Amino acid sequence: MTVARILSQKGRTVVTVQPHRTLAEAAALLTEKGIGALVVSDAGQTVLGMLSERDIIRAVVRGGGAALDAPVSRHMTAKVVSCTRTAAIDEVMELMTDGRFRHVPVVEDGRLVGLVSIGDVVKHRIESVEAEHRALREYIATA
Repeated sequence: MTVARILSQKGRTVVTVQPHRTLAEAAALLTEKGIGALVVSDAGQTVLGMLSERDIIRAVVRGGGAALDAPVSRHMTAKVVSCTRTAAIDEVMELMTDGRFRHVPVVEDGRLVGLVSIGDVVKHRIESVEAEHRALREYIATA
């Protein structure tokens, strides 16, 4: 199974934030959308970085409440690991586990085309295992 399948089921909408926005604005957007990370982008097409709830917490711990007035660009993760729609879900799961991050932007030809979260990957992995289980049970029942 590939990332394209996840995107076809969940959609390709990605919530982005501009790098000059404040951490407070980013936190409000995360809360409003009920999500854990934002892709940092100027026009919603090029990935400049990622900003997670974890990044905001670290900024506040280091700089106190004043950190919430800082621009997103100062606290985002600039070195972003991405994938394409043709990436295997197992491959993306391994990237997330090894890199200890929960969100992977899907990028093709330099353009943001989606976002995959650990929740998306786990959901599809469970569905795959359940389908395999059902098929085995049906095979055994008809044998």
